[in-house]
Amino acid sequence: MDGNEFNHLMNEDDRDEYQIISLPCSGKADLLYLLKAFETGADGLALVICAKHECRYLEGNLRAPRRAEETRVILEDAGLAGNRVTVLQMNEKGMGDIVEKVTAFREEIRRLSLYTACGRDAGTSVQASLPASG
Repeated sequence: MDGNEFNHLMNEDDRDEYQIISLPCSGKADLLYLLKAFETGADGLALVICAKHECRYLEGNLRAPRRAEETRVILEDAGLAGNRVTVLQMNEKGMGDIVEKVTAFREEIRRLSLYTACGRDAGTSVQASLPASG
């Protein structure tokens, strides 16, 4: 499943907006790239990484979680909940499992957005970065 197919699946619910960004490797998602998602209006960010020991670029799926953690720390320092960032690792259950996890993450982001909105925003925007299939 590529980013377009995933985007179609996730955007069946009209209440939320998803922006899917396919990368050759999750390790390409550097700190500034992850922070830019929030700067441009995302309420949450799901970073999908390759299964353990299956990264084509050797260490991309090791770097990505560290960068996500750095993003969480910066968000918390800025007064936002750090759990607006999640890392989802591919596994033997496939994309169906990822869709379920992103759906659960979306619900968590909705709760956070409703709790912190106070007139700010009523919608939810989630960005997901997917490793390119191949």
